[in-house]
Amino acid sequence: MLDFAIFAVTFVVILVGAVLYLYPSSRRVSGVPGLNPTEEKDGNLQDIVNRGSLHEFLVGLHDQFGSVASFWFGRRPVVSLGSVDQLQQHINPNRTTDSFETMLKSLLGYQAGSGTGGTEALMRKKVYEGAINKTLENNFPVLLKLAEELVGKWQLCPKSQHIPLCAHLLGLSMKAVTQLAMGSRFSDDTAVIRFRKNHEAIWSEIGKGYLDGSLEKSSSRKAHYESALAEMESVLKSVIKERSGQGSSRSTFMDSLLQANLSERQVMEESMVFTLAGCVITANLCIWAVHFLSISEAVQEKLHQELIDVLGDGPVSLDQIPRLRYCQQVLNETVRTAKLTPIAARLQEVEGKVDQHVIPKETLVIYALGVVLQDADTWTLPYRFDPDRFTDESVMKSFSLLGFSGNQACPELRFAYTVAAVLLSTLLRRLRLHQVKGQVVEARYELVSTPKDDTWITVSKRD
Repeated sequence: MLDFAIFAVTFVVILVGAVLYLYPSSRRVSGVPGLNPTEEKDGNLQDIVNRGSLHEFLVGLHDQFGSVASFWFGRRPVVSLGSVDQLQQHINPNRTTDSFETMLKSLLGYQAGSGTGGTEALMRKKVYEGAINKTLENNFPVLLKLAEELVGKWQLCPKSQHIPLCAHLLGLSMKAVTQLAMGSRFSDDTAVIRFRKNHEAIWSEIGKGYLDGSLEKSSSRKAHYESALAEMESVLKSVIKERSGQGSSRSTFMDSLLQANLSERQVMEESMVFTLAGCVITANLCIWAVHFLSISEAVQEKLHQELIDVLGDGPVSLDQIPRLRYCQQVLNETVRTAKLTPIAARLQEVEGKVDQHVIPKETLVIYALGVVLQDADTWTLPYRFDPDRFTDESVMKSFSLLGFSGNQACPELRFAYTVAAVLLSTLLRRLRLHQVKGQVVEARYELVSTPKDDTWITVSKRD
């Protein structure tokens, strides 16, 4: 399974740390073509930094060496897979361990759960996924209210006013995740703003500071990160105590965890993972979707027509979302075109083989998802935003294999799809979206792809 795909770079960092500390150095790359280490101690780390991100480094690596290529993290060899065919050979569809949970929790200093046995880890994973599904069912009116509030503000904007997508949609996502995770305490904007400040301090270091080693070199940054993490944990623990033993007509994510008889510490850890993951994934899916629709008038109008045909004038309901098939295609194509999660990774547990290449046990294997998502051998006209490509069954099969749809999609992404569907169904039936002329939108590739700078649109009212 590719549940770990959403926090890919985090996994790379943790896996690298695990490899460097737990296993002896090796210079063997099993004959896989690739780069020699630039530096004895750091391998190709400086090459990655020079390219700007691990994703951009992997694009160049696979352009030079093909779909199976190697490089070096420190003194350890790494194998990167950059095509659907090679990934299909390597992915184990029956895997039940959750690499996302293991790696992200390790980064945060939490017990990953795998050390207590696979059965408990699987149970925790099911509880986590069930809690997300349940909170969407119980709190769907909250999502409708938040979307209505945001669209209402946009309706008041003059046609010439530039609307900052990143600022507004990160705010929407933060409110949605905190209220659905922890309840009415976060109906107060002050609480959300304080939570957002700590969230951003933690996320920025997870996305960059651990990868390039800069966090460890700056005592002030490390202290700021640790302070933000401690404060965020304190808030989560405080909410747990408030909600423990309380009856509530609106069961939150945290309530579902408490009802599953997890310990206070386990509830805190799962809530941290969900709030970190849910906010960033949801925000950036919404940002990219609205941006692409603003520059794709035909797609926008086709989606608008589907919304009218399926929903009429009424608000969307949770059970109607699966009927919005073109909306699903738009969101799938948003994930693909934006390369929403460009990297994933696994530690090779047993010796394996891809094509003619043997991958030794304990080798770090990277799934270059950003490379695969724009591979011309898999996607026709890969740089074009074209939701209609997802009417092709073979395209959906490839997309599902990569972990972006179906049962293999991670629960945070499924949550994000629901929020985005609510937003688009509310927004497009009232407003037209327009691009700002002359604007150049560039992506920053870290854990999740996000615009380098805020992205702007204008809106006009529909007749």
